[in-house]
Amino acid sequence: MSSSLINKYNIPGPRYTSYPSVPYWDNETFSSKKWQHSLQKSFKQSNSSEGISLYVHLPFCESLCTFCGCNKRITKNHKVELPYLRAVLKEWEMYCQLLPERPVIRELHLGGGTPTFFSSENLGLLLNGIFSLARKHHDAKISFEGHPNNTSRQHLENLAGYGFNRVSYGVQDYNPEVQKAINRIQSFENVKKATEEARVAGFNSVGHDIIFGLPFQTREHIIHTIERTLELRPDRIAFYSYAHVPWIKGNGQRGFNEEDLPGAEEKRAQYEIGKQMLLEAGYIEIGMDHFALRTDSLFRATENRTLHRNFMGYTSSKTQAMIGLGVSAISDSWYGFAQNVKGVEEYQHLLENNILPVYRGHILSTEDLVIRRHILNLMCNLKTSWYTRNYFFRELPGVLNQLKEMQNDGLVEIDSNYLKITTKGRPFVRNVCMAFDLRLKRNQPETQLFSMTV
Repeated sequence: MSSSLINKYNIPGPRYTSYPSVPYWDNETFSSKKWQHSLQKSFKQSNSSEGISLYVHLPFCESLCTFCGCNKRITKNHKVELPYLRAVLKEWEMYCQLLPERPVIRELHLGGGTPTFFSSENLGLLLNGIFSLARKHHDAKISFEGHPNNTSRQHLENLAGYGFNRVSYGVQDYNPEVQKAINRIQSFENVKKATEEARVAGFNSVGHDIIFGLPFQTREHIIHTIERTLELRPDRIAFYSYAHVPWIKGNGQRGFNEEDLPGAEEKRAQYEIGKQMLLEAGYIEIGMDHFALRTDSLFRATENRTLHRNFMGYTSSKTQAMIGLGVSAISDSWYGFAQNVKGVEEYQHLLENNILPVYRGHILSTEDLVIRRHILNLMCNLKTSWYTRNYFFRELPGVLNQLKEMQNDGLVEIDSNYLKITTKGRPFVRNVCMAFDLRLKRNQPETQLFSMTV
């Protein structure tokens, strides 16, 4: 890829796990009551036909990884487990009381933090509580984020017993210097053991997360990391750019200096080298920054055009309603978003007083819903169209005019009724989405809110 294109389009931009992006939510007109009504509306429309998704945020980690921008609590005190899980189950019970019938769980994901910080027994208590109030879909996708250093065989066997069939391990990079800089020390042997034990336990999709653009990282490190990864041949790989956002309070991205990070051209070279290795090894590129074997459900969803993207990332099963439980978790009714408070103590206190711990959100306007469809199409299928009135909006001609420069650069193809991102334009999918992002264009930020797009 030419350096001129990188320099031209490498600007701060959302990752579009939602539209509108969180900084552009209209919190002034939002209320918990409006959110509850939007969820009830969505649930009535979709529970019997497709079920719901459930995300549970488990924030505790024993050590701080300095590349991580997630909401977490660093502690070695495992006495925090049970009080937190009781609060999560109270929140789930309150949501179920809002709903007219038992929810059908189509997708369940345990994220963090480090879900395997929790003992296998306590995770069992959580899952028993969740499934006691719900039915499991016959084709449920149930997954968790695993740390290779502390995901035990007992964790895997017990979770498999509850129907878990996918695990994603955070690998990041195998180079000792990079691991030291991000405070994530783990050996290839630990990753190999965790991967093999997951397969023995019956998990049919094992994923590895690899990050490029980390401090002190070079192209040689990427080659080495992917060579080792290919030895284990995970079913899917998330190969994504390090999002440097040290201005976000409490995320811990202060363990290295700015000059230790590779520049935009070097970052893109790292990705292109890794991507080529994965393609040559039989992986298929999925959406943005994801790869999967042809046997994985993520590839099948791409082929069937059922790939979906939400706050859990790319998923092979779409549900209209997603409930997020736990501190900072985000829920999505399609018609609205709601985010929980970020402090553990405040979260537990609110639930002790029978108050849903929502503190901000957004109810989508008619225009928002149209733009959301376009951005989802672009992020999942790399193309969108406006054949029907449901996809047309007043500012569309101006959006297409703004994209003419990207068209001249060979990054998009535009016809009278559709737009398609080319192979050359794939690295700039976020930039294309930004042209459709009316809320971003109407209120350009004075300070940087997002990571760089390249």
